[in-house]
Amino acid sequence: MAKSKREFDIIVYGASGFTGRLVAEYLVARGIKGWAMAGRNEAKLAEVRDLIGAPKDTPLVVADASAPESLTAMCNRTRVVLTTVGPYQLYGPELVAACAATGTDYVDLCGEPAWMREMIEAHDDAAKASGARIVFSCGFDSIPFDLGVWFLQQEAVKRFGKPAPRVKGRVRKMAGGASGGTIASLTETMKAAAKNPKIVGLLRSSFCLTPGFEGPSQPTGLVPEYDSATGTWTAPFIMAPINTKNVHRSNALLGHAYGTDFVYDEMMVTTAGEAGKAIAEGIATALKSANPFGSGTLPKQGEGPSKEEREAGHYDVLFIGEMPDGQSVRAVVTGDKDPGYGSTSKMIAESALTLLEHDSPGGVVTPGGVMAAPLLKRLTAHAGLTFDIEG
Repeated sequence: MAKSKREFDIIVYGASGFTGRLVAEYLVARGIKGWAMAGRNEAKLAEVRDLIGAPKDTPLVVADASAPESLTAMCNRTRVVLTTVGPYQLYGPELVAACAATGTDYVDLCGEPAWMREMIEAHDDAAKASGARIVFSCGFDSIPFDLGVWFLQQEAVKRFGKPAPRVKGRVRKMAGGASGGTIASLTETMKAAAKNPKIVGLLRSSFCLTPGFEGPSQPTGLVPEYDSATGTWTAPFIMAPINTKNVHRSNALLGHAYGTDFVYDEMMVTTAGEAGKAIAEGIATALKSANPFGSGTLPKQGEGPSKEEREAGHYDVLFIGEMPDGQSVRAVVTGDKDPGYGSTSKMIAESALTLLEHDSPGGVVTPGGVMAAPLLKRLTAHAGLTFDIEG
């Protein structure tokens, strides 16, 4: 069925889960019409619908990853499927296949690069043929970074007539912990890597998501270092292994608009001096441990912070574009909620809404590769993000 004639604009799949509920709540607050809630249990969906104050006539759709026919039926009813049901390597393959086959647009919160590569190889051609846009990583990983680099490069071209061949992403502030879903995804990725040595190679490669293209050597981002660009010590950033891969895929999808020699890395800013060095080394050690998220009780999948904790969260990411002649340009991206839930739920919702209004070719793509400009406009208007040139 043609997408324009389908029953719904958006179906939120996983709406009874923690993040799915936040997405549904956001759509209600935004006054969005023409959407439905989906999940395995109709009673739970109805309970969430009432708890978030959604209209009583908000449609409920029963669909289950273990029943592929239910996923196909769901896809045929909507223009966009927004899924928060992860880890995606466990619960996503059949849904991606169904969307690619039916020409249904798809957005998720995936941070599982080896699985994403598998989906590119399996479904990119079918999605291109059907017109489906399969858009991974529409949350904190990796929209602020993906669009942050795109935004900086627009300014670089405006100032210097060409893109910056070297860009540094530097996380200056971040308040808010990792989500249970993020932890579950990392756990499943490590399990898969232990069984399949090929996955280890994909995880290590900055060009894991650009099959057929291998760019220049990239910084590993794993070793604390003093960064003269910020005047501080920097530490490894846990989301860098997925964000950097998405940024390189966006570059490839944009016809290598940043150049085929583009070099990009991400680190966390600490402070100057010996204190900054000690902090950076402590973070690096924690990331090498069995529990990179620190001590204490980790959130289980489906759990998350309170509303007060989400409201108190925020982030600030600096991007530095360095030109061969020594000139530079800086851009900063900020978010007004905790990255893992409050900001992420708004970003994925606006990604789905952008797809409804923005035409682009089908395929397995990235936000920065197919809808950077219209999505950035929506995020700044509705989702509490800012994109600014600094200095």
